Amino acid sequence: MNNGLLRRVDAVQVPVPSLDEGIRFYVDGLGHRVKWRNDAVGQAGLELPDGDSELVLTEHLSYEPNWLVDDVQAAVATFTAAGGTVLSAPADIPVGRVVVVQDPFGNVLVLVDLSKGLYTADGTPPTA
Repeated sequence: MNNGLLRRVDAVQVPVPSLDEGIRFYVDGLGHRVKWRNDAVGQAGLELPDGDSELVLTEHLSYEPNWLVDDVQAAVATFTAAGGTVLSAPADIPVGRVVVVQDPFGNVLVLVDLSKGLYTADGTPPTA
């Protein structure tokens, strides 16, 4: 790991009442392309044309950025050693691991590693 713990913004989650309504606005209205959709978790990833980050429409989560890290477990160790706290224990997700942490100033960060790969275009997680 060099030049810092947070690699890039992996995604920004945007709550929507339903994926279909969100897609009507962000895809049909604003012109973004659906990269993947997973109805089982109530999320769809939309392409942002000038980078690797995604706009993730979500039916169940709040508006927040997700920060990509190389390894969630290592990130937790670094984050807590620097004075941050863990709000929600590391957990498996279809594409890797996730943890919710808080910096000493009260800011909540979602840290994600993509250790299992990326969603496929049809929203299925990678196979291990």
